Amino acid sequence: MSPLIRDQKDGSGAIVEEATSLDPSSMMGLALTAQLGALAACIVLFLPLGMAGWNLSRNKVLFFSGALFISLAVVIHLAPHLSSLSLLLLSSLSPSIGTDGTSSSSSDAIPAASFSSCIPFLHDITWRQESPSSSAAWQWTPATHAAGCDFQRVSPADASDLLNGSWILVAGDSQARLLTLAFLRLLLDPVALPPIEADLFRRHSDYHASLADRGITLDFVWAPFETNLTTLLRGLRSRSPAGRPDVIALGSGLWHMLHFTNSSLFGESLIWLKRAAVALLSTAPLHPPHMFWLGLPMLVNSMLNTEEKRVRMNETVWDEYDQELAESTILRSDGGPCLHVDIGSLSQGCGRRCTTDGMHYDNVVYEAALHIMLNALLIESQQRI
Repeated sequence: MSPLIRDQKDGSGAIVEEATSLDPSSMMGLALTAQLGALAACIVLFLPLGMAGWNLSRNKVLFFSGALFISLAVVIHLAPHLSSLSLLLLSSLSPSIGTDGTSSSSSDAIPAASFSSCIPFLHDITWRQESPSSSAAWQWTPATHAAGCDFQRVSPADASDLLNGSWILVAGDSQARLLTLAFLRLLLDPVALPPIEADLFRRHSDYHASLADRGITLDFVWAPFETNLTTLLRGLRSRSPAGRPDVIALGSGLWHMLHFTNSSLFGESLIWLKRAAVALLSTAPLHPPHMFWLGLPMLVNSMLNTEEKRVRMNETVWDEYDQELAESTILRSDGGPCLHVDIGSLSQGCGRRCTTDGMHYDNVVYEAALHIMLNALLIESQQRI
């Protein structure tokens, strides 16, 4: 695993994309030029052939010799340019190209990922609380398909083995930050956590941890809006495949809901984000990163701590944002690149007893989310513990 090298960052903390975007208008102009060139080549080839055939019809040997000579001349002339011509011609016939170089078609090509019949049951979890004063606890439901999949809580030692040599990148809003804390709580000695937690929760900041003894690099990037995440993925695409994260967990929506309250705009942003994710995966087909999407938590409106939040982040708006997530097809279940970590269902299962502000939940919710991710990684990497 290559060491983490920080690129320049913009004000949001997202890695700045260094590669320039492909201008669709310039592609169309180049394609038109290529088509005209091809038409001219056909005229150069077939017009002399026709004239030769008309005038030399009585001498077939001379006719075919002339045809062969002209054909060879055209092929030799065009050979150095065939690859670029074919690319331009194909681009002119394909669906429109987005600014990130990916097709704007809804059926973006995604490298095939290994599938397991157990993946759909990763969220088959039940919650319990022994007494009003005890903390909530979770387990995979024993009486369903989840039991046959042998899901299990991954121990710190097994997690270290599974993630050994990996770069884990978690990017997004406060939900992503809480998932990062779950990683640290699993991998580190509890005695070392207080100062690390204080550093992690510095307002609107990034965080970096390197566990050198296990070869694990963990990064949190503060990227509260979907545009921040899109910029981040485009920046990663400019790196070589060996210099990219092995695991990427993304999550946003709460800030968009609060500051814009526009589900349609959120959906459009997710489509651009999906295209950036597909482009990243397509440039590393042999070893693509494992990508996850952190869903929105359930919001307990009466517990939200400001009037603005209670007005803008109500149940109706939440449903609209959740619907846009489904329609964006960014999720693996809809043919997209990211496996869904459904914070919504996990927070709903834990309930309002697990939140003090109606938005951020107790560590146990993000612990469950983390073990869902780790079991998914075990499945996709075909490992057992």
